[in-house]
Amino acid sequence: MQEVSQELLQSFRAPAYPGSLFLSFEGIEGAGKSSQLKRTTEYLEEKGYRVLVLREPGGTTFGERLRKAILETNKELHPLAEAHLFASARAQLLYEVVMKELEKGGTAIICDRYIDSSLAYQGIGRNLGFNAILQMHSLFPLNLVPHLTFYFRIDLETSYARQKMRNAPKDYFESQGGEFYKKLIAGYDKAAEIFPNRIKTIDGNRDMETVFSDVRSLLDQLIHSINTNSGQA
Repeated sequence: MQEVSQELLQSFRAPAYPGSLFLSFEGIEGAGKSSQLKRTTEYLEEKGYRVLVLREPGGTTFGERLRKAILETNKELHPLAEAHLFASARAQLLYEVVMKELEKGGTAIICDRYIDSSLAYQGIGRNLGFNAILQMHSLFPLNLVPHLTFYFRIDLETSYARQKMRNAPKDYFESQGGEFYKKLIAGYDKAAEIFPNRIKTIDGNRDMETVFSDVRSLLDQLIHSINTNSGQA
């Protein structure tokens, strides 16, 4: 795996909107993102936040059209085509929704997947490399990253078992084989290594309540830190 450019890493920052939170949830299929996202939404609403849940690609008319084109294709896409499609949907989501909504104090935006999916899926899964993905995202607004990213890490056996229980039709990425999934795990692990302050790895093989206990603890730490830095606590 190539060495990651430190200069590129310095391009990324969290948005500075006092009183608002920007979060993302990551993991391979079956990691439990949906369940944890629901619990997190309820928890933040109890704390008084206005919560917006967005999915990637998607969240805008443009993004939803790209999502349909990517996930329902029956032809193999070139890795660069994949990467640029996801980046295009992400840029529009940031421009049209994320930045405008975060300006409203007390807002929490949760993205179901974000840049780390591109790092894992296209950077490692499709062999483009981290630097190519980081370079693609180094300009504003794509250089905006969440305050906190929850990476729910599970093993292949757990992923396959949970996918079997769901028994849902497989999309373009879900139909990939075991070697691809191994690359995704390696990609997410590498992303967590290069963004240690932002990405928090949580053992997703455990039961939902235990996992959410970790999520809640990290959320409380983030909220306290943001409130303290903004002079509100």
